[in-house]
Amino acid sequence: MIIDTHVHIGGEAVGFHMNEDMVIEAMEKYGIDFCIVSNGDAGEVDHQQKLLPDELQFTQEESLMRTIQFAKKYPGKIGVAPWVKPLTQGMTKELEEMVMANREFICAIKLHPFHSHLSPIDECSLPYIELAEKLGVPVVSHTGNGEDDDPQKLYEAAKMFPKVDFVMVHMGLGTDNQKALNLLGKADNLYGDTTWVPMSTTIEAIRRYGSKRMLFGSDMPIDGVDTYLHNPKGERSLYQDYFQKLPKLISPEAYEDLMYRNAMRVFSLDRFFNN
Repeated sequence: MIIDTHVHIGGEAVGFHMNEDMVIEAMEKYGIDFCIVSNGDAGEVDHQQKLLPDELQFTQEESLMRTIQFAKKYPGKIGVAPWVKPLTQGMTKELEEMVMANREFICAIKLHPFHSHLSPIDECSLPYIELAEKLGVPVVSHTGNGEDDDPQKLYEAAKMFPKVDFVMVHMGLGTDNQKALNLLGKADNLYGDTTWVPMSTTIEAIRRYGSKRMLFGSDMPIDGVDTYLHNPKGERSLYQDYFQKLPKLISPEAYEDLMYRNAMRVFSLDRFFNN
Protein backbone atom coordinates (compact mmCIF):
# COMPACT_ATOMS: atom_id res chain seq x y z
CA MET A 1 0.00 0.00 0.00
CA ILE A 2 1.09 3.59 -0.67
CA ILE A 3 -0.45 6.67 0.95
CA ASP A 4 0.72 10.01 -0.39
CA THR A 5 0.22 12.56 2.37
CA HIS A 6 1.08 15.66 0.31
CA VAL A 7 -0.92 16.11 -2.89
CA HIS A 8 -2.45 19.22 -4.48
CA ILE A 9 -5.06 20.60 -6.79
CA GLY A 10 -5.30 24.25 -7.89
CA GLY A 11 -2.50 26.77 -7.67
CA GLU A 12 -2.92 28.40 -11.08
CA ALA A 13 -2.41 31.88 -9.58
CA VAL A 14 1.15 31.00 -8.56
CA GLY A 15 2.01 29.20 -11.78
CA PHE A 16 1.00 25.60 -11.07
CA HIS A 17 -1.37 23.45 -13.12
CA MET A 18 -2.83 20.73 -10.92
CA ASN A 19 -6.33 19.30 -11.08
CA GLU A 20 -8.46 16.41 -9.91
CA ASP A 21 -8.16 14.38 -13.11
CA MET A 22 -4.36 14.55 -12.96
CA VAL A 23 -4.37 13.28 -9.38
CA ILE A 24 -6.61 10.32 -10.15
CA GLU A 25 -4.67 9.44 -13.31
CA ALA A 26 -1.39 9.48 -11.39
CA MET A 27 -2.85 7.37 -8.59
CA GLU A 28 -4.02 4.73 -11.06
CA LYS A 29 -0.81 4.81 -13.10
CA TYR A 30 1.58 4.53 -10.14
CA GLY A 31 -0.41 2.42 -7.71
CA ILE A 32 -1.18 5.06 -5.07
CA ASP A 33 -3.97 3.90 -2.78
CA PHE A 34 -4.89 7.11 -0.98
CA CYS A 35 -3.97 10.79 -1.12
CA ILE A 36 -4.37 13.70 1.29
CA VAL A 37 -5.12 16.73 -0.87
CA SER A 38 -4.90 20.48 -0.27
CA ASN A 39 -5.96 23.20 -2.69
CA GLY A 40 -3.29 25.65 -3.85
CA ASP A 41 -6.00 28.13 -4.86
CA ALA A 42 -5.81 29.34 -1.25
CA GLY A 43 -2.32 30.75 -1.75
CA GLU A 44 -2.11 34.38 -0.67
CA VAL A 45 1.23 35.67 -1.99
CA ASP A 46 3.30 34.84 -5.06
CA HIS A 47 6.85 33.51 -5.28
CA GLN A 48 8.19 37.02 -4.73
CA GLN A 49 6.12 37.28 -1.52
CA LYS A 50 3.84 39.90 -3.07
CA LEU A 51 0.12 39.78 -2.34
CA LEU A 52 -1.82 38.20 -5.18
CA PRO A 53 -4.30 40.60 -6.83
CA ASP A 54 -7.94 40.29 -5.83
CA GLU A 55 -8.93 38.68 -9.12
CA LEU A 56 -6.53 35.79 -8.40
CA GLN A 57 -7.59 35.28 -4.80
CA PHE A 58 -9.98 32.50 -3.82
CA THR A 59 -11.40 32.34 -0.32
CA GLN A 60 -10.30 29.53 1.94
CA GLU A 61 -13.93 28.40 2.03
CA GLU A 62 -14.19 28.22 -1.79
CA SER A 63 -10.92 26.34 -1.95
CA LEU A 64 -12.00 23.90 0.74
CA MET A 65 -15.37 23.21 -0.89
CA ARG A 66 -13.67 22.24 -4.15
CA THR A 67 -11.45 19.80 -2.27
CA ILE A 68 -14.38 18.33 -0.33
CA GLN A 69 -16.29 17.79 -3.56
CA PHE A 70 -13.25 15.96 -4.93
CA ALA A 71 -13.17 13.70 -1.89
CA LYS A 72 -16.90 12.99 -2.15
CA LYS A 73 -16.49 11.99 -5.79
CA TYR A 74 -13.79 9.44 -4.91
CA PRO A 75 -14.73 7.93 -1.52
CA GLY A 76 -11.97 5.96 0.12
CA LYS A 77 -9.34 7.48 -2.18
CA ILE A 78 -9.08 11.17 -1.21
CA GLY A 79 -8.74 12.89 2.16
CA VAL A 80 -8.78 16.65 2.69
CA ALA A 81 -6.31 19.06 4.30
CA PRO A 82 -7.89 22.54 4.21
CA TRP A 83 -5.31 25.06 2.96
CA VAL A 84 -6.01 28.17 5.04
CA LYS A 85 -5.46 31.91 4.59
CA PRO A 86 -4.21 33.47 7.84
CA LEU A 87 -2.86 36.61 6.15
CA THR A 88 -5.88 37.87 4.21
CA GLN A 89 -8.80 36.17 5.95
CA GLY A 90 -7.99 34.61 9.28
CA MET A 91 -10.18 32.09 11.01
CA THR A 92 -13.85 32.50 10.14
CA LYS A 93 -16.99 31.00 11.56
CA GLU A 94 -17.88 29.86 8.05
CA LEU A 95 -14.65 27.90 7.69
CA GLU A 96 -15.01 26.21 11.06
CA GLU A 97 -18.62 25.28 10.35
CA MET A 98 -17.67 23.89 6.93
CA VAL A 99 -14.88 21.81 8.45
CA MET A 100 -17.11 20.47 11.20
CA ALA A 101 -19.93 19.65 8.75
CA ASN A 102 -17.50 17.63 6.62
CA ARG A 103 -15.45 16.17 9.43
CA GLU A 104 -15.40 12.70 7.87
CA PHE A 105 -13.17 13.96 5.04
CA ILE A 106 -10.82 16.21 7.05
CA CYS A 107 -7.40 14.67 7.71
CA ALA A 108 -5.29 17.73 8.66
CA ILE A 109 -5.05 21.51 8.60
CA LYS A 110 -2.66 22.86 5.96
CA LEU A 111 -0.45 25.90 6.60
CA HIS A 112 1.81 27.36 3.91
CA PRO A 113 4.06 29.93 5.61
CA PHE A 114 5.73 30.82 2.30
CA HIS A 115 2.57 31.45 0.28
CA SER A 116 0.94 33.18 3.26
CA HIS A 117 4.06 35.12 4.28
CA LEU A 118 3.30 34.27 7.92
CA SER A 119 5.01 31.84 10.27
CA PRO A 120 3.13 29.07 12.11
CA ILE A 121 3.67 30.93 15.38
CA ASP A 122 2.26 34.23 14.13
CA GLU A 123 -0.84 35.13 16.11
CA CYS A 124 -2.92 34.93 12.90
CA SER A 125 -1.90 31.28 12.43
CA LEU A 126 -2.67 30.11 15.95
CA PRO A 127 -6.48 29.85 15.59
CA TYR A 128 -6.00 27.29 12.83
CA ILE A 129 -3.75 25.20 15.06
CA GLU A 130 -6.38 25.49 17.79
CA LEU A 131 -8.93 24.17 15.29
CA ALA A 132 -6.66 21.22 14.52
CA GLU A 133 -6.41 20.53 18.25
CA LYS A 134 -10.20 20.67 18.56
CA LEU A 135 -10.58 18.25 15.66
CA GLY A 136 -7.78 15.95 16.79
CA VAL A 137 -5.97 16.21 13.44
CA PRO A 138 -2.38 17.13 12.58
CA VAL A 139 -1.07 20.38 11.14
CA VAL A 140 0.90 19.94 7.92
CA SER A 141 3.12 22.86 7.00
CA HIS A 142 5.49 23.75 4.20
CA THR A 143 9.01 24.29 5.54
CA GLY A 144 11.85 25.90 3.62
CA ASN A 145 14.83 28.20 3.95
CA GLY A 146 13.09 31.51 4.65
CA GLU A 147 12.18 33.34 7.80
CA ASP A 148 8.50 32.41 7.87
CA ASP A 149 8.90 28.78 6.79
CA ASP A 150 12.02 27.94 8.80
CA PRO A 151 11.54 24.47 10.36
CA GLN A 152 12.45 26.05 13.69
CA LYS A 153 9.16 27.98 13.62
CA LEU A 154 7.17 24.78 13.22
CA TYR A 155 9.14 23.20 16.04
CA GLU A 156 8.19 26.16 18.23
CA ALA A 157 4.54 25.65 17.30
CA ALA A 158 4.87 21.97 18.23
CA LYS A 159 6.18 22.95 21.66
CA MET A 160 3.29 25.42 22.07
CA PHE A 161 0.71 22.74 21.17
CA PRO A 162 1.98 19.42 22.55
CA LYS A 163 -1.36 17.68 21.87
CA VAL A 164 -1.16 18.42 18.13
CA ASP A 165 1.02 16.52 15.67
CA PHE A 166 2.96 18.65 13.17
CA VAL A 167 4.46 17.55 9.85
CA MET A 168 7.49 19.39 8.44
CA VAL A 169 6.69 19.13 4.75
CA HIS A 170 9.92 19.19 2.70
CA MET A 171 12.14 19.02 5.81
CA GLY A 172 13.37 22.53 4.94
CA LEU A 173 13.05 22.93 1.16
CA GLY A 174 16.21 24.34 -0.38
CA THR A 175 18.42 23.26 2.53
CA ASP A 176 20.50 20.21 3.34
CA ASN A 177 17.68 19.08 5.68
CA GLN A 178 20.02 18.97 8.68
CA LYS A 179 18.11 21.49 10.79
CA ALA A 180 14.85 19.62 10.25
CA LEU A 181 16.55 16.29 10.98
CA ASN A 182 17.88 17.60 14.28
CA LEU A 183 14.51 19.04 15.25
CA LEU A 184 12.85 15.65 14.82
CA GLY A 185 14.75 14.55 17.90
CA LYS A 186 13.49 17.44 20.04
CA ALA A 187 9.70 17.04 19.88
CA ASP A 188 7.75 13.79 19.90
CA ASN A 189 4.84 15.45 18.07
CA LEU A 190 7.00 16.58 15.14
CA TYR A 191 7.24 14.54 11.92
CA GLY A 192 8.90 14.86 8.54
CA ASP A 193 7.79 14.02 5.03
CA THR A 194 9.64 13.01 1.88
CA THR A 195 8.46 15.78 -0.47
CA TRP A 196 11.57 16.66 -2.54
CA VAL A 197 13.66 15.14 0.24
CA PRO A 198 16.58 12.93 -0.88
CA MET A 199 16.33 9.29 0.08
CA SER A 200 19.54 9.64 2.09
CA THR A 201 17.86 12.12 4.45
CA THR A 202 14.99 9.72 5.07
CA ILE A 203 17.39 6.87 5.73
CA GLU A 204 19.25 9.05 8.22
CA ALA A 205 15.98 9.98 9.98
CA ILE A 206 15.11 6.30 10.31
CA ARG A 207 18.61 5.51 11.58
CA ARG A 208 18.43 8.21 14.25
CA TYR A 209 14.83 8.00 15.39
CA GLY A 210 13.36 4.74 14.17
CA SER A 211 10.80 4.25 11.44
CA LYS A 212 7.83 6.07 13.00
CA ARG A 213 8.76 9.70 12.26
CA MET A 214 8.69 10.07 8.47
CA LEU A 215 5.75 10.08 6.06
CA PHE A 216 5.66 9.62 2.30
CA GLY A 217 4.64 12.79 0.44
CA SER A 218 5.34 14.07 -3.06
CA ASP A 219 3.66 17.37 -4.15
CA MET A 220 2.01 15.34 -6.94
CA PRO A 221 0.98 16.46 -9.59
CA ILE A 222 3.18 19.56 -9.43
CA ASP A 223 5.37 18.16 -12.24
CA GLY A 224 2.39 16.68 -14.07
CA VAL A 225 0.79 13.25 -14.03
CA ASP A 226 4.27 11.68 -14.08
CA THR A 227 5.61 13.60 -11.07
CA TYR A 228 6.60 10.24 -9.52
CA LEU A 229 8.65 9.36 -12.62
CA HIS A 230 10.24 12.52 -14.03
CA ASN A 231 10.01 16.30 -14.21
CA PRO A 232 8.74 18.19 -17.30
CA LYS A 233 12.26 18.10 -18.76
CA GLY A 234 12.28 14.31 -18.55
CA GLU A 235 14.80 14.21 -15.70
CA ARG A 236 14.34 11.29 -13.33
CA SER A 237 12.30 12.00 -10.19
CA LEU A 238 13.84 11.29 -6.80
CA TYR A 239 10.63 9.41 -5.96
CA GLN A 240 11.94 6.58 -8.11
CA ASP A 241 14.54 6.04 -5.39
CA TYR A 242 11.75 5.62 -2.86
CA PHE A 243 9.93 3.12 -5.06
CA GLN A 244 12.86 1.14 -6.44
CA LYS A 245 15.93 1.50 -4.21
CA LEU A 246 14.72 2.14 -0.68
CA PRO A 247 12.97 -1.25 -0.18
CA LYS A 248 16.38 -2.89 -0.54
CA LEU A 249 18.08 -0.56 1.95
CA ILE A 250 15.75 -0.66 4.97
CA SER A 251 13.68 -3.37 6.61
CA PRO A 252 10.25 -4.30 5.21
CA GLU A 253 8.65 -3.01 8.41
CA ALA A 254 10.41 0.35 8.16
CA TYR A 255 9.42 0.67 4.51
CA GLU A 256 5.78 -0.06 5.27
CA ASP A 257 5.86 2.47 8.11
CA LEU A 258 7.12 5.14 5.74
CA MET A 259 4.84 4.40 2.82
CA TYR A 260 1.54 3.97 4.69
CA ARG A 261 1.48 2.84 8.32
CA ASN A 262 2.67 6.12 9.80
CA ALA A 263 0.12 8.00 7.72
CA MET A 264 -2.64 5.68 8.88
CA ARG A 265 -1.72 6.45 12.49
CA VAL A 266 -0.90 10.16 12.34
CA PHE A 267 -3.88 11.08 10.16
CA SER A 268 -6.31 8.52 11.68
CA LEU A 269 -7.10 7.05 8.28
CA ASP A 270 -8.62 3.74 9.40
CA ARG A 271 -12.08 5.24 8.84
CA PHE A 272 -11.41 5.43 5.10
CA PHE A 273 -10.50 1.75 4.84
CA ASN A 274 -12.94 0.06 7.21
CA ASN A 275 -16.17 0.82 5.35
